[in-house]
Amino acid sequence: MIQLGRFQIELYNFGDFRLDGGAMFGSVPKNLWSRRIACDEDNCIRLATNSLVIADGERRFLLDVGLGDKWNEKSRKIFDISYTPLSKESAASITDIVLTHLHFDHAGGISHYADSGDLVLTYPKARVHLQHSNLETAQNPNPKERASYLKENVEILAGADVALLKGSGEIYPGISVHEVHGHTAGQQYIELQDGGESLIFPTDVIPTSHHVPLPFTMGYDICAETILREKQELLEKAVAKRSLVVFQHDTTVKAARIGKDEKGGFQITETLLV
Repeated sequence: MIQLGRFQIELYNFGDFRLDGGAMFGSVPKNLWSRRIACDEDNCIRLATNSLVIADGERRFLLDVGLGDKWNEKSRKIFDISYTPLSKESAASITDIVLTHLHFDHAGGISHYADSGDLVLTYPKARVHLQHSNLETAQNPNPKERASYLKENVEILAGADVALLKGSGEIYPGISVHEVHGHTAGQQYIELQDGGESLIFPTDVIPTSHHVPLPFTMGYDICAETILREKQELLEKAVAKRSLVVFQHDTTVKAARIGKDEKGGFQITETLLV
């Protein structure tokens, strides 16, 4: 449990999966990224789907919802998916969900198949906060992202209580979203501030602790120039505010503080959760 001002924050991993290591590190050569993280015989690396449950009185915010459990056996084997949903009690207590974007590893848990076989919302009473631009992207994905935006995670939102956001801003006192476009159009990362403290949930702008160095970006990003600019702005903010940075896809280092080395490069200076 993390206490940040008045917020009580629980880090929850919905489960692990794997993706190609080369795709996760883009133009960074394997002989560099493999020193940081091991890969399997298929060149894949293990990734988490870390989320935050943020409590403030009767309001409970959930940041992203994991991969979900709607996978066929072929996909489950390819991605080596494990999924652990919130307990029924915890799920029922969620009042708000902030979806960073609708890629399957972030939004898959928004729905599930009921015993009747019908696709239903997992959190039917929760208000969903999502960038309008990302919903439009998910409804008409480009060829590169078509396999990441799945209809069963997008169309179900027509029956949800969705607050469509248009740009950056505060969605609740102390909780702000920042719209970014380098990884995918309309993604948003989250920042909490209270009592002079700051926490940043950068989602796929900085997916793991291994991606802190500025050139370490993903091949999945749709615009390399944009993600570099957005990443640098986020990291400069994290350094200036001494923010706690939570890594959504890291299986080992869950959160850290960021500083600079003698050459001005970004690095982890303090690991807080391992």
